[in-house]
Amino acid sequence: MKILHFNSIKINFLFFFFFVSLLSFQGIAQNSELSVEKIMQDPSWMGTFPSNINWSEDSKTIYFDYNLQKDPSDSIYKIQLSQQATIAKVSLEEQLNKISSRGDYNKDHSQKIFVKDGNLMLFSAKEKTTKTLLALGESISNPNFQQNEDLISFELEDNLYLYDLKKGSLKKLTSIKNGDDKTKDDKDLSKKEEWLEEDNLSLMGVVLERKQKEDSSKAYQSKIKKEDFNFYTGERSVSNLQLSPNAKYATFNLITRADNKNTIVPNYVDASGYTVDLNARSKVGDDITKVELAIYNFVKDTVYLVKSDDLPGISDLPDYVSDYPDKEWKKEPRDVIAWGANFSDNGEKVLVNVRSHDNKDRWITLLDLENGTLKSLDRQRDEAWINGPGIGYSYGGGTLGWLPDNKHIYFQSEETGYSHLYILNTENGKKTALTSGEYEVFDPQLSKDGKSWFLTTSEIDAGERHFYKMPVMGGIMTQLTTMPGNNQVTLSPDEKQMAILYSSSNQPWELYLKKTGTNTEAIQLTKGQSEAFSAYNWRTPNRIKVKATDGAMVPARLYKPKDDVKNGAAVIFVHGAGYLQNAHNWWSSYFREYMFHNLLTDLGYTVLDMDYRGSAGYGRDWRTAIYRHMGGKDLSDQVDGAKFLVEEHGIDEDKIGIYGGSYGGFITLMAMFNESDTFESGAALRSVTDWAHYNDGYTSNILNTPMEDPIAYRRSSPIYFAEGFKGNLLIAHGMVDTNVHFQDVVRLAQRLIELKKENWEMALYPVESHGFVEPSSWTDEYKRILKLFNETLIEE
Repeated sequence: MKILHFNSIKINFLFFFFFVSLLSFQGIAQNSELSVEKIMQDPSWMGTFPSNINWSEDSKTIYFDYNLQKDPSDSIYKIQLSQQATIAKVSLEEQLNKISSRGDYNKDHSQKIFVKDGNLMLFSAKEKTTKTLLALGESISNPNFQQNEDLISFELEDNLYLYDLKKGSLKKLTSIKNGDDKTKDDKDLSKKEEWLEEDNLSLMGVVLERKQKEDSSKAYQSKIKKEDFNFYTGERSVSNLQLSPNAKYATFNLITRADNKNTIVPNYVDASGYTVDLNARSKVGDDITKVELAIYNFVKDTVYLVKSDDLPGISDLPDYVSDYPDKEWKKEPRDVIAWGANFSDNGEKVLVNVRSHDNKDRWITLLDLENGTLKSLDRQRDEAWINGPGIGYSYGGGTLGWLPDNKHIYFQSEETGYSHLYILNTENGKKTALTSGEYEVFDPQLSKDGKSWFLTTSEIDAGERHFYKMPVMGGIMTQLTTMPGNNQVTLSPDEKQMAILYSSSNQPWELYLKKTGTNTEAIQLTKGQSEAFSAYNWRTPNRIKVKATDGAMVPARLYKPKDDVKNGAAVIFVHGAGYLQNAHNWWSSYFREYMFHNLLTDLGYTVLDMDYRGSAGYGRDWRTAIYRHMGGKDLSDQVDGAKFLVEEHGIDEDKIGIYGGSYGGFITLMAMFNESDTFESGAALRSVTDWAHYNDGYTSNILNTPMEDPIAYRRSSPIYFAEGFKGNLLIAHGMVDTNVHFQDVVRLAQRLIELKKENWEMALYPVESHGFVEPSSWTDEYKRILKLFNETLIEE
């Protein structure tokens, strides 16, 4: 009886368990048209979408990359304005004859010079003909019209040449040679070498006689003939050669590469069957690459370096040194990068953009070509780091140039906290802001006649981009696009038409056409979505703002499930790259994650995707809020997002997961180690675990260097906080990742093992680098993520 009673209890228990499990399973397995396998397959299943837009020289044809014929990769297609309904693949012959979108125009745009297959080409707009000017057997680059438009300069094998269109003659202007002068007598002989030479000559009469004749001949030749000037670079490489419009000077950069130790990334699945070592980057804080700016003076036939030691504030120490009172800090001129030169049209003035190597200062300067000195016109100082739209990082780039009057310059600055467009009078120093407000300016360009600006801004909304026209000296901005979302405009050469690459949050990029300055609606030219992709009703996420503990309003995307499938669980997604925007109103570069969030929402999850502190698009203070503490406000924003979901959307506080890749993986680790009471589960993908092991260009801007500012690294690196881990953790990483090295998670794994931590696992992908390529890898990774959330946030 006891046995039967026990069995009956057991049977009843098993039935009850099966019934509860079935209910639980039904709670997490809601119907969805999507699956991980479907959304993570080759993106071609979604359709074909245009990119790389450019125009024909006559403004009658739009060219773009596309793929209507399911080729292995995109090809060049075209739409002629006279046949807008027809999308045609460009033939190989037409591609070969197509004029490059790069090159240089003369002042009236009647001629264009460009390079094709290494040859110098000339296009005549009037005759609509193209001819080859020079085919030298070596690749020509950087062609430019000179002030005298019969002359064209170009670069070939680290030297400048001048081609005369009328005469058909070619002249070499510079004589820059790599390495050292092998013919130069060594005047720095050691005492031992001097003794040996003198002793040898005293013994060998014939040798002495020959040397005396050689020295006498050289002395005579030097009196009657000036030797050609050669500049030898030594161990430095040449970059950015530029000729002044009046052909009196040239400027170029000399780059001395630091001999740093690089990290080795083993490739265990090389085709050879052997383990092959990949030579990857070095780590933050290594010796810097030295960049010098040189002037080639043709009149004096010499080369000299630009001097920066007199720039205002060049010896300023950063504020963070106050955290290290026991360390001696030397106040001396900092290393700078003076990248290239920007000549006025008349060749009389030249601008140089100078950045301190610690990236805390940018000077816009005038260069005195006669003596190599710099005069500061505008200094932008940031105790964090210089960046922002139109400003960029230290190597070149950014908005900078001359207005046609050869007197005013233009540039962008974050002086007000947002990146805006400025002009400055170089004669009296007066600076004028052409745009202002709590928004940012992107890619301003002068009109062909020099009377107007075309520019993109986020004035309407931080999550939208629109195209405008504005008078060159400032004034009312006229909005030229109206579709809500992102409007990336490529103007036709005659500036009468706008090719608009447009998308919204749930619609991928498509090509539109609109006449510049008209009130007509833009005409859609492409419809690339596949039937399979458009069959699903992709959500438009709610764009909201979450109030952070410190009062900041954090922009976010919110995906809400229907009430009848809501499961009380939530997932917070953390975008990568750090300085990137994702809570916007256009198609995300994280399109796979967007589709995954639709799947999660179908299954009953609430999903939150935040533009946490450090993200792009919201001005300087938002960008630099993570300075010296990554995993500070960028993490607390995620915690505040979790609280918001609990308080405002009825989410169970014990059912919140978090995931992300790269920077998002780093934040996930910090969340699971430092905020484990908030997050039950996390998936850290290709994540940085120790910032001292990442690269210099990115990391030293935000955290300085480990040797100079160890405090910043200690409080920003997850590996130091692993003892706080609770909950459930998935770590996924590509084994041939040359960006965030596999070594990062190996070191963390050993730390977790030594700490005797449980409920964590690693998924390794032998053929993947930082950005996964194979659909099988994407599918495996996201099936694991979904399984983690289903089993730890939903199942009892």
